Amino acid sequence: MSHDGATKKDNPNFNGAGNSNGNRNVSNGVAVYPSYASHRLRLNPSVDHKSDNYDDLQLDFSPLLFSSLERYLPPALLNSSTRDQKVNYMREILLRYFPEGERVRVQKHREYRQKIVSNYQPLHRELYTLHAANFFVPSFLKAVSENTEESYRNIMCEPSPGVFTFEMLQPRFCEMMLAEVENFERWVRETKFRIMRPNTMNKFGAVLDDFGLENMLEKLMEDFIRPISRVFFSDVGGSTLDSHHGFVVEYGMDRDVDLGFHVDDSEVTLNVCLGKQFCGGELFLRGVRCEKHVNSETQPEELFDYSHAPGRAVLHRGRHRHGARATTSGQRINFLLWCRSSVFREIRKHHKDASSWCAECQREKKERQRQAVAATKLELLKRGETAI
Repeated sequence: MSHDGATKKDNPNFNGAGNSNGNRNVSNGVAVYPSYASHRLRLNPSVDHKSDNYDDLQLDFSPLLFSSLERYLPPALLNSSTRDQKVNYMREILLRYFPEGERVRVQKHREYRQKIVSNYQPLHRELYTLHAANFFVPSFLKAVSENTEESYRNIMCEPSPGVFTFEMLQPRFCEMMLAEVENFERWVRETKFRIMRPNTMNKFGAVLDDFGLENMLEKLMEDFIRPISRVFFSDVGGSTLDSHHGFVVEYGMDRDVDLGFHVDDSEVTLNVCLGKQFCGGELFLRGVRCEKHVNSETQPEELFDYSHAPGRAVLHRGRHRHGARATTSGQRINFLLWCRSSVFREIRKHHKDASSWCAECQREKKERQRQAVAATKLELLKRGETAI
């Protein structure tokens, strides 16, 4: 996001600038908090900083958004400010950059989630807090704890450029998550509660964040997916992932059968099969593209089909074009985590060159370079002939 200064006109809650060390000033008995007019956000998050919890506050925006944004605060605010000062500073930014319509939408969604959480009784409460040793296979935990490219590649296959597959979830976790989703859907049927589906393409499935798993999934992204993405997907904001959308999708004869060719609304996508017994349902991938080239031709080397197996994950860029082939028998349920970077998205608004990750942009750039070299050679030949 742009880090230019704010004024009272921009924000009616604007309190003026703080002093140079990020502490609150007092003017005529009125508290004056630091503002981003004088304290700019850092471009990259403070990796080791542990953010405050804002769940107990009545805020205009999601408490997780404040916890995520806190890691980008300037050092003066991060190290010496109270929680109230940080809230004031971050709220000022969010009010400026979130349109009123978006704030209304967020508020309605929060009320919708609160209705669910207040009435739905979880089946497996242990799912709602991340217990790494109980959730993940040992090889995955070991790789993340070592946190090097070598440790990740030791457990991963890269069958197609930018597509990584690895064993991730323990069978017990898959069983509990399947049972939890079934329990939630039973509650939905019994109460006739109208729920939002995961996206515009899937008619079946559930948003995990909506019935209480948001905090667990946030920790999954921050502690496990972001470190991996920092290594393999830094070109699309992998090191600055700061929000997510977690959900399950269901395929079968009485569910969604297949899924058309598309890209995800994410920078990095985690896709893990939970079960059950099924045939078909292969994931087909067709190369990474920016918005301009999303419908461009697929090159032979970009063709790749992946067969799902329970507990096994596939990780790829959200802009990696893909779809799901028909599940011809049985039922397949997959857990997906769309990981997003607000920093990368803001940078993309002002920096249109996608040649670092879009394969078609890369081809166009190489062709321009080839043509430039050819034109230079031709010009030099003409000059040589003229001299002779």
